[in-house]
Amino acid sequence: MAPRLQLEKAAWRWAETVRPEEVSQEHIETAYRIWLEPCIRGVCRRNCKGNPNCLVGIGEHIWLGEIDENSFHNIDDPNCERRKKNSFVGLTNLGATCYVNTFLQVWFLNLELRQALYLCPSTCTDYMMGDGIQEEKDYEPQTICEHLQYLFALLQNSNRRYIDPSGFVKALGLDTGQQQDAQEFSKLFMSLLEDTLSEQKNPDVRNIVQQQFCGESAYVTVCNQCGRESKLLSKFYELELNIQGHKQLTDCISEFLKEEKLEGDNRYFCENCQSKQNATRKIRLLSLPCTLNLQLMRFVFDRQTGHKKKLNTYIGFSEILDMEPYVEHKGGSYVYELSAVLIHRGVSAYSGHYIAHVKDPQSGEWYKFNDEDIEKMEGKKLQLGIEEDLEPSKSQTRKPKCGKGTHCSRNAYMLVYRLQTQERPSTTIQVPAFLQELVDRDNSKFEEWCVEMAEMRKQSVDKGKAKHEEVKELYQRLPAGAEPYEFVSLEWLQKWLDESTPTKPIDNHACLCSHDKLHPDKISIMKRISEYAADIFYSRYGGGPRLTVKALCKECVVERCRVLRLKNQLNEDYKTVNNLLKATVKSNDGFWVGKSSLRSWRQLALEQLDEQDGDADQSNGKMNGNTLNKDESKEERKEDEEELNFNEDILCPHGELCISENERRLVSKEAWSKLQQYFPKAPEFPSSRECCSQCKILEREGEENEALHKMIANEQKTSLPNLFQDKNRPCLSNWPEETDVLYIVSQFFVEEWRKFVRKPTRCSPVSSVGNSALLCPHGGLMFTFASMTKEDSKLIALIWPSEWQMIQKLFVVDHVIKITRTEGGDASPSETQYISEPKLCPECREGLLCQQQRDLREYTQATIYVHKVVDNKKVMKDSAPELNVSSSETEEDKEEAKLDGEKDPDFNQSNGGTKRQKISHQNYIAYQKQVIRRSMRHRKVRGEKALLVSANQTLKELKIQIMHAFSVAPFDQNLSIDGKILSDDCATLGTLGVIPESVILLKADEPIADYAAMDDVMQVCMPEEGFKGTGLLGH
Repeated sequence: MAPRLQLEKAAWRWAETVRPEEVSQEHIETAYRIWLEPCIRGVCRRNCKGNPNCLVGIGEHIWLGEIDENSFHNIDDPNCERRKKNSFVGLTNLGATCYVNTFLQVWFLNLELRQALYLCPSTCTDYMMGDGIQEEKDYEPQTICEHLQYLFALLQNSNRRYIDPSGFVKALGLDTGQQQDAQEFSKLFMSLLEDTLSEQKNPDVRNIVQQQFCGESAYVTVCNQCGRESKLLSKFYELELNIQGHKQLTDCISEFLKEEKLEGDNRYFCENCQSKQNATRKIRLLSLPCTLNLQLMRFVFDRQTGHKKKLNTYIGFSEILDMEPYVEHKGGSYVYELSAVLIHRGVSAYSGHYIAHVKDPQSGEWYKFNDEDIEKMEGKKLQLGIEEDLEPSKSQTRKPKCGKGTHCSRNAYMLVYRLQTQERPSTTIQVPAFLQELVDRDNSKFEEWCVEMAEMRKQSVDKGKAKHEEVKELYQRLPAGAEPYEFVSLEWLQKWLDESTPTKPIDNHACLCSHDKLHPDKISIMKRISEYAADIFYSRYGGGPRLTVKALCKECVVERCRVLRLKNQLNEDYKTVNNLLKATVKSNDGFWVGKSSLRSWRQLALEQLDEQDGDADQSNGKMNGNTLNKDESKEERKEDEEELNFNEDILCPHGELCISENERRLVSKEAWSKLQQYFPKAPEFPSSRECCSQCKILEREGEENEALHKMIANEQKTSLPNLFQDKNRPCLSNWPEETDVLYIVSQFFVEEWRKFVRKPTRCSPVSSVGNSALLCPHGGLMFTFASMTKEDSKLIALIWPSEWQMIQKLFVVDHVIKITRTEGGDASPSETQYISEPKLCPECREGLLCQQQRDLREYTQATIYVHKVVDNKKVMKDSAPELNVSSSETEEDKEEAKLDGEKDPDFNQSNGGTKRQKISHQNYIAYQKQVIRRSMRHRKVRGEKALLVSANQTLKELKIQIMHAFSVAPFDQNLSIDGKILSDDCATLGTLGVIPESVILLKADEPIADYAAMDDVMQVCMPEEGFKGTGLLGH
């Protein structure tokens, strides 16, 4: 099918030869493209929007192809949530609780621990009723042991693929969104479990933690002088092995038991010798537990950063570990076999993911426990290769080769070895009856859920199949040949064929013209369908209005025909008018036309002809109720009305001919008549029309005022030459000898007056001095003599007595402010005193100073500057003085700052356009808004960046901002202001004395070799709470 534009032209080609009054029904049907050939499936690849008879590519392929039952529903197969045969049950990760899940699986597969917990009596008697369990009440374990019992029972006999451990995690008070130290969790929970079981009467239950995990060691110190041994016995539940500098597990164990020499300042006080002696110290293993937990210390404290980091070095370990060489008493059975490897995936100590590889003690097969997912290893072999390849190594260390029965890992943080026995446990551990009843009840709920989901899937499939046949049949009846037809929007048909969205009622209002019929321009988004299909659609979905053959709008087609013919005629008229404009027009014969209108009259005419099309565009919203907002269309029309129409550019504000002849041009009668055909409502101004009399009067008055202003400015400049040129000005700090009196006016008055004198035609004359801005509400002066010589000197201007007399003649003076110099009295005749009139108001002055200090410490979103120090030197150029009279900056200064910034790699001004915050004081400083025009601009220099901060922001938060701006980690930042070190991270900027426009010096420490990723940096900025506040520390 031809492109849409070609179809558009073909539909209206007849308008070139047919006049509007000659339009027939045939022309109307051609304009609405009624008889265009319909497209054929397979030939037309996508829908032809210009052809209302094209019903291909609107979403019908889903219904005409093969049936896929899964497309009729979004419900997963409930059997996917069912536990596989001969597999274990997973645990849901509640956010960041993967470290808990790994240990739960390891402890569950410790059969002795599981059996002992099952023997622990339960306190759920309130829950039991008669011979069964209350149906209407869910079971809630009360103690940690009961939680562990219930979890183990579910892990053993649940039908679910994974279970939810939230009750257990909640009972411990753990934060599910924060990942904790897995090794610390293991220690604390074992301690909590041992303490909880110590109250049990059954010794097999009470002593299970000691029997399984507890060994005994001795801390032995031997005096080199007398040979006396000092032993300190202790129990251990795991051995913490340093892996730094080692490649094999056996090397780590040897270092753990290595002898340490106590010499020099570290000598040992021997009680036998009664003096300090050289000695040796080491750890001796006296007995080993059935389950030997070896903690590989991958997470260590980094002295350079002050925080934890992970050691991603490879450690080799074997599946069989002979501990006999390491124990003191030989002769026992000390051969262990590997039963679990706990893995931490990730290069950072503060993030990553925990998984566990655990051997089934009954079958000897290895499984990988990854939260909900459990994978069985092939061939009863431990496979760690996949886990080691997931994270890239920063050191790029190649993985060492491992022999048979040995493994290498750089992510293993705990190894669990079990004492080797000749026979594997064959008896199945039985779940207690009350726990099994709870499990059965949970399984029943799961089965009910599976049945419910399966039924929902079946209903969705049946419903989908029925609709599939229905839609398929109805789509075949959609095309309308010569039979009666109607129009429906393409968008509605697409939504009807889209199963993912509910079908709404048909809404055709958005495609109606002003005559409440189908607009010809909307035919590209409409489709012509059979009356049979339309009857079914409206009976089933409702809506309207129905667009039948009677909806073809003759009025719109006739108007469009007229517009098209005028557009064709416009090109000829444009050439004619251009030729007429070249001819000379007599001064008394012609019409005034605006030059701007003449330049754009063709475009204005086109826009006027397309006005109806523009109205159609405004109603061209989305179909089916999503029409354009009425308020928006009104605003658009209002904006269009504000634009000048043809020849309105020479209208004055009074609606008459403007007085400026530069903006208009005289055209001939012939040219005007042509233009008037397109703009019949345009204002008409014959050449004989006079200009606006009111504008002439105003122009004359303006010229007189300009002359008056020039005269006033010249007189004032002659009367006050030194004040205008800022020459020979008095100074309070160096009082002139020739006078004892100086007068004061505001600097704002002087600057405004100078502006007027320089440009009297552009600026208004200054009539009054306005000294009230320098006084408080009580009429007292707001400045001390000392402040006027320093920080307030830029707010006032000093006036000579002779100049003051002239100012009183030229301006209205509301208040006289003067400073008088007098010699001291009898007490100190040599001391000079300065007295102000009016006198200082101490209360208002104090209030002003307090308010200024308060504002400096209670600011929000103010700008400060951070300057990076290089090699302990502040590399920066002298910035402009803080109090600068001029608020502008020279081009040389701008260029110099630009060059400095370009050379510095840190001078990437993301906040370069930040505006300074104006500090507005209450009470007595409203005058500053009127009179202060000093520059508060801080000149940015090389290595400096602007930051937006607030007074209540902490130093730690500022360091994070600096980290993003300079790429310097918070613990590498050394900050100072005015020589004062900023070190308290919890203190606010207001209490630290950081005020707006402050410059903070940043000295960055040298970065260390391995930062363990930016994730560590962000985590370090947060306080590390550990297990504080949880149930693990409550016992």
